[in-house]
Amino acid sequence: MHRYSDEQAYALALYIYSLKPPPNLNQFDETAAQGQKVFGREGCAACHTPPLYTNNKLTLAGDFQPPADHRKKYDILDVRVGTDPRSSMLPMRGTGYYKVPSLKGVWYRGPLEHNGSVATLEDWFDERRLRQDYVPTGFVGYGLRTRAVTGHEFGLRLPAGEKMALIAFLKTL
Repeated sequence: MHRYSDEQAYALALYIYSLKPPPNLNQFDETAAQGQKVFGREGCAACHTPPLYTNNKLTLAGDFQPPADHRKKYDILDVRVGTDPRSSMLPMRGTGYYKVPSLKGVWYRGPLEHNGSVATLEDWFDERRLRQDYVPTGFVGYGLRTRAVTGHEFGLRLPAGEKMALIAFLKTL
């Protein structure tokens, strides 16, 4: 297995940090302003705290119980959002945690979810994604046609107009 040198990895990191995101063409209009109110009222900022729209904390995956010393070393939010725990629990890859993602630039960063299961924000806020007969709009999985995309149920049961406004707001970030 090839491993890049520390110097090469550092140079790559510098290059990535130098990249600028594309200009956001989504305007903060009246609909987005309504969505910002929904964002506040629904408590989204507890995890997706402005101005970075993340609290940078770790959430617990599956039934993972963190070792006692982790609470002293890491900033852990005792919330389980129900996301499929496999990616964070498998050997060689798993830590038992997911990090709360930033919503900045979420409008251009798709596909969404930890494994790219959902192509758009509209799909993310579609409560049908919780059903086993759902056809994921992003990554489906080898040999699968349908599967539930579980987790983060916040916002799924909003009235259609509020959901549309919330999405409009998120697209302005």
